[in-house]
Amino acid sequence: MTNSTSTTTVGAESAPVRAGRREWTALGVLMLPLLLVSMDVSVLYFATPAISADLRPSGTQQLWIFDIYGFVLAGLLMTMGSLGDRVGRRRLLLTGAAAFGGASLLAAYADSAGTLIAARAILGIGGATLMPSTMALLRTMFTDPGQRAKAIGLWSGVMTGGIALGSVMSGVLVEHFWWGSVFLVNLPAMALLLVLGPILLPESKNPDPGRFDWPSVPLSMAAVLPVIYGLKEIPSEGWHPLYVVSVTVGLLFAALFVRRQRTAASPLIPPALLRGRGFTPALVLTLVSAFGMMGSAIFTTQYLQSVLGKSPLQAALWSLLPSVLIGVAGPVTGVLVARGVHRGHVVAAGFAVTATGYTALAFTGTDSLWLVLAAAGVLASGVVMVMSQLTDLAMSTAPVERAGSASSLLETATEFGGALGMAVLGSVGTAVYRHRMPSSAPAEARETLGGALADADRLPGRAGRSLLATAREAFTSGMHGAAIAGAVVLALAAVGAAVTLRSIRVGDDA
Repeated sequence: MTNSTSTTTVGAESAPVRAGRREWTALGVLMLPLLLVSMDVSVLYFATPAISADLRPSGTQQLWIFDIYGFVLAGLLMTMGSLGDRVGRRRLLLTGAAAFGGASLLAAYADSAGTLIAARAILGIGGATLMPSTMALLRTMFTDPGQRAKAIGLWSGVMTGGIALGSVMSGVLVEHFWWGSVFLVNLPAMALLLVLGPILLPESKNPDPGRFDWPSVPLSMAAVLPVIYGLKEIPSEGWHPLYVVSVTVGLLFAALFVRRQRTAASPLIPPALLRGRGFTPALVLTLVSAFGMMGSAIFTTQYLQSVLGKSPLQAALWSLLPSVLIGVAGPVTGVLVARGVHRGHVVAAGFAVTATGYTALAFTGTDSLWLVLAAAGVLASGVVMVMSQLTDLAMSTAPVERAGSASSLLETATEFGGALGMAVLGSVGTAVYRHRMPSSAPAEARETLGGALADADRLPGRAGRSLLATAREAFTSGMHGAAIAGAVVLALAAVGAAVTLRSIRVGDDA
């Protein structure tokens, strides 16, 4: 159906073929690597004490054990997406699965911190091949707009839920087995993918890709990694000159990367891809959506543990409850679009729902478990609504031969948005916390809630309890400030989505 406003159809395909049982089964197989790659972001949360006791890493080594996976993953996404378009997405996916499985085995039996860091780096390389390849193959298998929207909704839900599931699984496994078991769970899934992938997944690639632009590879990494690094450090360390310089250097390399893409004969990211009607708005709004998703997580996880006093495993188990709403949001969104609701309206509503979740966080007290969980569920549901539709819009706009490059750009925007959300909202919360803490409090307690908890343990009786209560109040006030800022950003994004997407249709949109 159509509506009275002028519309532009993007990414239309002639005579789309409806997917059958084979394609849906293949989608289930593709969900395995996606789930594991997203879980590996948080799978070390509860394994860290056991790893520290066994491998005795230095402070720097412990940071690299955590961070190297995400850095390598973010830095190589664009390279691997473009490579998949050239050598074949299925081939790259299976190669990445083999690397991911081998690195998981190496990590599980690592006998030194250096070996574990190297294994985590290889896991990041494997993850960078798996994520854009799964989305590109999904674009190839599901040509019917309605079916593709449902498939991408499932993809978005699995991606969002995997991060929460990773921390819980690590807690359960470490409680019953040794720390290496958190990596061994990857092996059966990767083995299944290697067996079923060649049977169920079609091969697809760009028939005329041109020469691979090798100079763009280091430029892309030099653009992404310093920015991600700086933004991730700012919430905990503040606006230190080192991190500001890091972000600035990354942005300078980003400018060089863009210039290279405009002048190279066969660029890594073709400029024409960004000129596709609907692709750039989807890319920008995806970044804002990731801003909202990760900007809240930095507060809700600390609130459950440091304000309510839950153990890490208890906090992780409680944090699974919002996933119930996440599981409902994706299918409901798909039904709305299938029944003719304009995609722009759905995306705008998703941002409004996310803003509502942030608004609810602004009304929490120091004993508001259920309100925080409800707010987190509403917030995450809005994110799934937005991301599923923006991903479908971007992938429908992109030519099939550039599906790998398109998906890698979306994933990179997600990484940037998440880091930016933690940096900006984390800084707002920290500023409010420090303002609310009395000058008479110990210096460490005035910096962070964790420092206040440590100082409270060292103080006698009433003094310790008073400091702890003050710090928890200050942290909750900081969360209120960040929540208000987040609500404003997401409300503006809702207006922006309604305006920029109002004249764009993808196949079945109203």
